[in-house]
Amino acid sequence: MPARDLDLLINAALIAGRVATSYSGQTAKRWDKPGGAGPVTEADLAVNNMLAATLPIARPTYGWLSEETEDTATRLSRDKVFIIDPIDGTRSYAEGANTWAHSFAVSEGGQITAAVVYLPMRKKMYTAALGKGAWLNGEPLRVSTQPSLSNARVLATKVNMEPKFWPKGAPDIDRQHRPSLAYRLALVAAGEFDAMFTFRPSWEWDIAAGALIVTEAGGAITDQTGGPLMFNGPDALLNGIIAGGPAIHEQSLAARQPA
Repeated sequence: MPARDLDLLINAALIAGRVATSYSGQTAKRWDKPGGAGPVTEADLAVNNMLAATLPIARPTYGWLSEETEDTATRLSRDKVFIIDPIDGTRSYAEGANTWAHSFAVSEGGQITAAVVYLPMRKKMYTAALGKGAWLNGEPLRVSTQPSLSNARVLATKVNMEPKFWPKGAPDIDRQHRPSLAYRLALVAAGEFDAMFTFRPSWEWDIAAGALIVTEAGGAITDQTGGPLMFNGPDALLNGIIAGGPAIHEQSLAARQPA
């Protein structure tokens, strides 16, 4: 079933890309969500509406969790759940940049089994199915073999390097940034960066697809304490993320421990 679900997600992502790019990011209507939850555009909603009208018909027994759909407890009673971010990196989209992504996944029993991260403006389709490997446009992905956190290329925002997060001192890394969390995880899976981390609470829809792509590419990913990621939780939030090759991941966790 993961392979069949992956085919479904790939087709949905291709359609989503056509919907999103039919709008101009810089002229698409945009407004801010209540409570400082960030921006949304008419393109986000158009993609979400298309997905909500098609995916549940294809898999009527699956639950639904999407950034742009009001959440309900119904999904908690479903073993399999779609976890959807119609456009991850909405600010990037609205600015007319090309680093936003569609991020779609299926969770079964709290574990991601099929995943797609698609960047239509870059023609990059990252995919994974549980036990079947990870791929970029049909080519296999592997995480980097960088052995040391020191001098590693890491995707993280500046705030994540504050001393409060590193009791033993912040590591000496080459820090860079991309606006989409899903894309950051995909870049780690592709070995273009050695690790990524974020220490703020993270929405499941930002992480779900990229998490499977990382692990299927041979990487490791946990919450910021080293705990396993479980999806379709009641509040749909994860306790931060650390992802990378196994050695980098282990060293990142160790560097976060009290001195």
